[in-house]
Amino acid sequence: MEITEQTLAFIAEHRNEDVRDLALHARHDASVDLPFALEQISGWQRARVKLPDWAGCEGVIYPPQVPMEQCSSQFTAQYKARVASRLLASSDSPMSLVDMTGGFGVDFSYMARVFDTATYVERQPDLCDIARHNLPLLGLPHAGIINGDSTEAVRGLDRVSMIFADPARRDDHGSRTYAIADCTPDVLALKDLLLGKASVVMIKLSPMLDWHKTVADFSGSVHEVHIVSTGNECKELLLVLGQDRCDAPRVVCVNDDQVLEFVPDERGNDSAIIAAGSANHASDGRIVADDAGWQYLYEPNASIMKAGCFDIVERRFNVRQIGPNSHLFVSGQPIGGFPGRSFAIETVTTMNKHDLNRAMKGLTHANITVRNFPMPVAGLRRKLRLKDGGDTYLFATTDAEGHHIIIRTIKQQ
Repeated sequence: MEITEQTLAFIAEHRNEDVRDLALHARHDASVDLPFALEQISGWQRARVKLPDWAGCEGVIYPPQVPMEQCSSQFTAQYKARVASRLLASSDSPMSLVDMTGGFGVDFSYMARVFDTATYVERQPDLCDIARHNLPLLGLPHAGIINGDSTEAVRGLDRVSMIFADPARRDDHGSRTYAIADCTPDVLALKDLLLGKASVVMIKLSPMLDWHKTVADFSGSVHEVHIVSTGNECKELLLVLGQDRCDAPRVVCVNDDQVLEFVPDERGNDSAIIAAGSANHASDGRIVADDAGWQYLYEPNASIMKAGCFDIVERRFNVRQIGPNSHLFVSGQPIGGFPGRSFAIETVTTMNKHDLNRAMKGLTHANITVRNFPMPVAGLRRKLRLKDGGDTYLFATTDAEGHHIIIRTIKQQ
C-alpha cells in the first residue's frame, strides 16, 4: 500500500477532529488522498474506544465503515484467545489456527498469539492487503494470508488444531441477517467438513440467536456456549464444537469480569423458581421492604438475561425473584459477586397516588428501569415528573401477587 507522506501528515494532524467537519472544510491538496485520510481518521477514532491496542500502534490502516462496525472489540477478541488457549493447553504438538473469515483481522490478531502457526483466510482482496500491512506491525510477522473462498481453502487444508469462523451477517444487499443458514459461510452446513479438519471449531454468531435452538441445530456437536457481553451489552454468541457427541454443553455467561458457568442439566425446571412474594404493608398503607428479604435488589447482567438461567442465579446466590417475569432479585443481606448490578432498597411503593407522593418526596432526578410493567420508561418519567440522572434508581415491576410496584434504591459500589 502506497500512501503519500502528505496524506500521513494530514491524518496525524487532524485525527482528533470531527470527520464531517473536515470533509466540508479541509483544504484541497492534490498530494493528499482526502477520502482515504478521512476513512483513516474515522477508523482510528472508533479504534481508540473499541481497539485501544490497535489505536496505539502507529501505522495501522483501518478498513471502510462496515468492517469496522462488524469487527470484534478488544475485550471479546482477547476473550476468544483465552478460550482457545485453555482448550488446547494439553496439546503436545505444535498448535495451528485457521481463521476462515479473517475480515479486519481483530479476532485473528489476538488468537494467533497463542498458536505456533496461524492462517488468515479472506475473500476480499482489499482486506487481505490491509492484513498484510497491519499484522507485522502488530507483532505477527509469521501470519499466513490466503485471499480466496473460505470453504475451498478449508477443503485444501491439512489437519489443524482449531478453525475459527465468524460468518458474515449481511446479505448481498447489505441488510443484516441473523439465521445461521443466511450467513456466509453457512457453518451449519459445513459442520462435518470443519470437524473433519480440526480438533476444535470455534464459531462466532449473532447475539440475537436463541442459544437453545442453536445448540439443537448443531445436533450434539456443541461442547461449550459462551454468551459474551461487555459494558452490559451482549455482543456475541460463541460456540465451541468438538468431534465427540455432547448433549449437555457447558454454558459460560461473561460480562467483563463477571463470569457464571453452568450446564443445562443443572438448570432444572424454570417453574420451580421461588418468587420473593410481596413486600409487607405498613400501618399507613405503604409497601415497605421487610427485614427478611427486601433489603437489597439485584439486576442480572446482559449475559445472564440472554441465558435465562434465573433458577441458577437463585440457588447460587441465595436470592429470590420479585416476580416470575421480573428478572429482578432481592435479598435480606448483601450478596458479593452477583453477576450484575446491586442496589440498597430505600422503599417500595404501589402506584397509588398518595403512596407515590410519599415515596418520591424530595426526588427530582432518577434513573428508571421497567421490567414486566405496563408503562414505558418515558411514560413513567412523565407521570412521576422526574428528570433523568442522579443517584436514585427506580425499578418499576410486577410482584408475585400481580401488584405493580416501584422500588426506590441507591446503587451499591
